[in-house]
Amino acid sequence: MKGAAGLAPLVFTPLRMPQQPAAGDHFDFVVAGAGHNSLVCGAYLAKAGYKILVLEGRPTIGGGTKTAEVCLPGFKEDLCSSVHSGISGNPLVRNNELNLRDYGYGEYIESDPVMHIPFLDGAYITVWHDIDRTCETISRFSKKDAATFRRMVAEYKAYTMAAATARDAGAGAQKIPKAGVWQRRFAMSGYDLVCQLFESDYMRRANLVCGHFGSVPGGNQNTGSQAYSLVVQQVNGRQVPRGGSGTLAVALGRFIEAHNGVLLTNKPVAELLVENKKCVGVRCLDNTTYRAEKAVISTIHIKHLVDMAPRELWGDDFLEGVELFQPEHAMISLHYATTEPPKYPLETGGSISTCEAAIAPKLDRYLLLDYENASGEINLENPPGLQIVSPSVVDPSRAPAGYHTVKIESNLPYDLKEGPKHWDNVKDQVADSLLNHLRRFAPNLTPDKFLAKFIESPLDIERMNPSMWRGSAHGGANDFAQSGSDCGPISDRLLHRSWRFGHRHARQKRRFCHFEGQRKQYRRSHQQKSVIGNPRTNEHRGGIFQHCANQREDQNRSSCPGGSFSVSVGGVRCERTGLKATSS
Repeated sequence: MKGAAGLAPLVFTPLRMPQQPAAGDHFDFVVAGAGHNSLVCGAYLAKAGYKILVLEGRPTIGGGTKTAEVCLPGFKEDLCSSVHSGISGNPLVRNNELNLRDYGYGEYIESDPVMHIPFLDGAYITVWHDIDRTCETISRFSKKDAATFRRMVAEYKAYTMAAATARDAGAGAQKIPKAGVWQRRFAMSGYDLVCQLFESDYMRRANLVCGHFGSVPGGNQNTGSQAYSLVVQQVNGRQVPRGGSGTLAVALGRFIEAHNGVLLTNKPVAELLVENKKCVGVRCLDNTTYRAEKAVISTIHIKHLVDMAPRELWGDDFLEGVELFQPEHAMISLHYATTEPPKYPLETGGSISTCEAAIAPKLDRYLLLDYENASGEINLENPPGLQIVSPSVVDPSRAPAGYHTVKIESNLPYDLKEGPKHWDNVKDQVADSLLNHLRRFAPNLTPDKFLAKFIESPLDIERMNPSMWRGSAHGGANDFAQSGSDCGPISDRLLHRSWRFGHRHARQKRRFCHFEGQRKQYRRSHQQKSVIGNPRTNEHRGGIFQHCANQREDQNRSSCPGGSFSVSVGGVRCERTGLKATSS
């Protein structure tokens, strides 16, 4: 098996990137960053008739939604996100607001089975769209847990329907049955709640390993929704886009260009141009400058953004808040080109190959993850949980005929005891250990089945995307201390968002923009209010800087459907209205 020497070109590079804008060109909005969140914002603004410029520091657009041939030609690997469960239910797609199918995105594959979780003793849980089939796999080791799971699915459906009805009616949590109970559940740790709900170690571990896809340990408080990880999979499924996660970014880029927008790559922003305490544009590393008539919109990570303007403009309180901002548990991602997908043996005979699978660690591992992360230890004797994604099982376009792609993701410390750069010395060894652990569950993956590999350590992930600060695929720790909002003092000409948005498998759960512009008004009376859990409705006015660094899609309260975020920027109103989150 050979390793890829470097990042191959993106599979999807049909965008005709224009030449430099002519001197004197003016733009209504300059968008710094071309991840899928920036692109969604730019697309809606372009549809509303505004002149848009999107600047991307990397050679290709997409951020966490990139698909590339990093192992071998023809093997399309999702470099980060693979599952698009959130955005598939978003009004952008559900209501066909941008008609992205015309631009190459929007055909989803409903994988069935949804998830497979095998255990070393031969037991397993398989989540199917058919709840009876799911409960049958659970009842093999616990009839009580099967009955509990069936009841939880019914309760969750009733809760989400009531919450949606209350939200649309502008009612509060009192209109939701058992609202207080749900609030208490979500405030608990996932560990405590799974131990309360389930009698079997299998169901406890299965829910926490899938809940940990969001990089938040289930031993932490306010992770109670992780106890519903398999319930959410049962209810919503796990949609994957045909052709790869990168089709989303490319379609959005095509849409922006088709609506007279401009996208420029290899344009990292180095400085915010501030005049009279207002952000009026940006300067790139190559010293080119671009000015915005209405606003600059940024998805640059807040840890980097504060260095792009004089520190006195931010204010001491805001800077102290940024200083306290913490990373999440970092991600490591292993990509392989293979001749077979993983085949998981079944106790009934034969084997099963699935688009997604999860390997659960021992239950007490979730109580140790914060310690291991803080100490910089890599404990491979008690391996961490693994997420296994093999889209080629359901999407033959991902690999040449008869071949497959396999991605293994896990969470390990970014800051090793020897320092982050030590990852360059040990990443192959760590990757081999994780792969060997998977082989205990999928013994068909012998070395001769592997053609090539591409390994992304936490340090590599940060190098490839600085917004994934310290290997944080979702931008930063998604915990209670970093929920809410921060408003900085640099005027209403700069709109920044770096909240955790599910970048990892394209968890775009919220509508991005609701514009009341000066021309071509694009208005929808869709403002919502948080009805339970963590309030996310914040209106920011004035000050130099509209900052929502911590207004994040809260994985820990992912079952809470509520919330909207709205902000006025230079006479334009941008609004995000909430849909429920799903982990991936």
